[in-house]
Amino acid sequence: MNFNEVKEKILLCQDCKDKFGFTPVPIIHGNQYSKIMQISQAPSNNVHITKRPFNDPSGAKLKYKWYQISDEVFYNEDNFYITALSHCFPGKNTKGGDNPPPLASAKKWLKQELDLVQNKLYIIIGAKAAKFLYPDRDFVELVFSSNSINDKPAIVLPHPSPLNIKWFKDHPNFEEKRLPEVRELISNVLK
Repeated sequence: MNFNEVKEKILLCQDCKDKFGFTPVPIIHGNQYSKIMQISQAPSNNVHITKRPFNDPSGAKLKYKWYQISDEVFYNEDNFYITALSHCFPGKNTKGGDNPPPLASAKKWLKQELDLVQNKLYIIIGAKAAKFLYPDRDFVELVFSSNSINDKPAIVLPHPSPLNIKWFKDHPNFEEKRLPEVRELISNVLK
């Protein structure tokens, strides 16, 4: 299958309909030639409702504070291809948090996306996404090191969720040292 066929099939996918108890809304954004491929865990409920990736508090932190870019830059399909392990919001758990992303979507679609998108840089967001792509590596080590996928540079970031505050307190070097490096990589790729 070519890129457009894969993208269309992802957007029409309803494989998890019975599992979720609601109609899944697959979310991907970008084109085959997006410069940066961003892979996260799963869309939030807000993204599920609005169909716009990263338009929630986590997305605001990611775009404006971490990347220091505008919505115009982030949502430009030539700049970012935005995908996730689970292309759909996985629903809420009994405690009110989001369910973990089911890996069926990643196993079915992500390898094809990785093979077809002609990006220059990968950004992996969250421990679950990192574990899927780097099963034998320590998450903290991944965040603070140079990585690659398909012989292209890959950045691993913690999830920007407000619920992740302990991780940031335990790793102050992330904001002080790693984020400036991340911004520089992103800026260079988007030139």
